[in-house]
Amino acid sequence: MGFTLLDGIVIVVYLVAVAVFGIWSAGTQKSSTDYFLGGRNMPWWAILFSVVATETSTLTFISIPAVAYGSNMMFLQLTFGYILGRIIVAIWFLPAYVKGEMTTAYQFLEQRFGSGMRKAASSTFIVTRLLADGVRLFATAIPLAIIFRFAGVFDAWGDGAIYLLAISVISVITLIYTFLGGIKAVIWMDVVQMGVYLGGALFALVLMLGKIPFGFTEIFATLNETDKLAMINWGGGLTFQEFIADPYVFWVSLFGGAIFSIASHGTDQLIVQRLLATGDLKSSQKALVWSGFVASAQFAFFLFIGLMLFVFYGGADLIELNLRTTDEIFAKFIVDHMPVGMAGLIIASLFAAAMSSLSSSLNALASSTTYDLLKPMYGQKWDQAKELWVSRITTIGWGFILTGSAFLFTWLQLSEGDQPAVVELGLGIASYTYGGLLGIFLLGRMFTKPDKTDAMIGFFTGLISLLFMVEGALQQFLPGEGLTIAWPLYTLVGAVIVIAVANASYYLKRVLSRES
Repeated sequence: MGFTLLDGIVIVVYLVAVAVFGIWSAGTQKSSTDYFLGGRNMPWWAILFSVVATETSTLTFISIPAVAYGSNMMFLQLTFGYILGRIIVAIWFLPAYVKGEMTTAYQFLEQRFGSGMRKAASSTFIVTRLLADGVRLFATAIPLAIIFRFAGVFDAWGDGAIYLLAISVISVITLIYTFLGGIKAVIWMDVVQMGVYLGGALFALVLMLGKIPFGFTEIFATLNETDKLAMINWGGGLTFQEFIADPYVFWVSLFGGAIFSIASHGTDQLIVQRLLATGDLKSSQKALVWSGFVASAQFAFFLFIGLMLFVFYGGADLIELNLRTTDEIFAKFIVDHMPVGMAGLIIASLFAAAMSSLSSSLNALASSTTYDLLKPMYGQKWDQAKELWVSRITTIGWGFILTGSAFLFTWLQLSEGDQPAVVELGLGIASYTYGGLLGIFLLGRMFTKPDKTDAMIGFFTGLISLLFMVEGALQQFLPGEGLTIAWPLYTLVGAVIVIAVANASYYLKRVLSRES
């Protein structure tokens, strides 16, 4: 039905409401503890929804339905591993964080290996977020550009201008309430925005079901005949090499997904910061574990939308639908079939998913920069007012840096030639760093003998090794062959290298000291 003036009004009203509510919900910030940890008294259920919203991007909204449309439900296997990994983090990692009253995940490393290791891990996190979130913010504009292109909006502008407009609007609104409200504004807005984007998707699903001319019995018969309901792949008949190279074999999904989740939810300040905001261990554990089940249910919901799109369009291919990629399938339905005003709500939902991710990154980057880097160097005499001022200025700085990073990736993506390979590197950057971060945390928890020198050697050996080993944009320019294993297992490989090299360094030093 196209895009109307009413849809535009809905978007504008939503964006203004987000800024106002975000500032109002945060209350007064008196210290950096209020600003970054919400005074350590945030309710666990709000943290739960904030964690899930933080993990959800606009590409989840658009691409997960496309996964089911093009294949089946096997993607859901990975979420079983994510649940298992969060349970392990809740039992093994969180007690050390919460009982130690830490402000960042990397304070644990300082206690075990010294300030140098804390700064190295924090810097790795910062670089990871800079690259990954710059791409993520750029990627936000992709579905918006698709929807506007289908609707004929901003035809004279071109995709590049739409990307820059979407990035700028999201960045400015998010920065306003994150700068003023800190983590409280971020968490409460995550709760609201999760409701908005799920509500928008649910409305689209209900509308779609109403337009399908037959009942659920026939729908599920169609899906069953086309093998769309397949969820588990045991890997029967595969060679060992094929088995470990397929991320959608059940045991690889379960084990690899668990390892990846342990790294992302146990060592990444983006998530750990939220868990520290509850103030007590039991609440943090409930928020983390239940977030796994909610995230799995959310993936199932978006995959189900993809199955219904398959039924609605009769399994038509891209040529028949006049689409460039499968990712455009949900956007096509939104523009063609949503009633007046509701297309604006869906676009507001996309903004909601993007802002929940960006606000979390801004606050996490500012907290890690302030606590792990700036305060140890300059803040010995800071009072609460000065610390809060530095925290807010750091937030503004990261807002501009991430926006600039997104602009850069926009230019790279729209340039001709081989430039888009850098975007692939940004999207897969977690594969390079999570292994090193997980390895150094496991080293600190499981091994008492390696010292800070051994830890540093192991940590950087793991990071550098993965640059040469992980298949992707960077590996093609370096000697060696990429690992022919499923991507969730890269984290395991990195962790094993860190632990093995750090312990080897310790024992080698002992042997050399005896000989001298």
